[in-house]
Amino acid sequence: MIDECLVVEFSVTGDDCPLADAARETGATVDARPPQLRRDENALLRFSVGEGADELGAVLDADERIRYLHASRTDSRTNFRCLSKHPCVVHELTDAGFMAETLQYRGDTERHTGAVVGHDVLRGVLAAAAETVGVSLERVFPLGSEDDEAVAQRWDVTPAQEAALRTALEMGYFEVPREVTAREVADELGISKSAFLERLHRGQATLFGQVFG
Repeated sequence: MIDECLVVEFSVTGDDCPLADAARETGATVDARPPQLRRDENALLRFSVGEGADELGAVLDADERIRYLHASRTDSRTNFRCLSKHPCVVHELTDAGFMAETLQYRGDTERHTGAVVGHDVLRGVLAAAAETVGVSLERVFPLGSEDDEAVAQRWDVTPAQEAALRTALEMGYFEVPREVTAREVADELGISKSAFLERLHRGQATLFGQVFG
């Protein structure tokens, strides 16, 4: 039995899926859940966008690969659901053993966060990605290590929420008075201000719910 599970983060360039194309064209930051691949090879997509949601929605609506596009607004973000006839790169990575948790499309680069079981599987995932797109390993650490033990196992927040909380804390966002603005933390994370605030608030809600629930 293999008892080593690794949390990995890597960036991908050169993806030609609808979300990647729309993010490049509009400049919007797209935060997506892992797509669900149906038996007919169509993928169910769920994602949210802050700034630029209307423009991105229009681009996707005009894309012949996208069907049944639906949008709903919550506060400063727009949540989308649709069906894509074009498989995403993450499906190939899943076939190689990657367990995706979060995907982000921003400009020419998308960031994948998830887990793999062992270094051999990690090498297979990176090899699978390199066959079709450019891939760069950003971070890898054992699940349950000091890097994520307070988050992934104990508090059940997502890796994206953990990164927002950790970075905000390290930069002094929670100091009184604050040492940095939300925009500065967002820039450090490489995401929009609205995306940072949503991750921060969702992470805080999860943490507070467990502490005070």
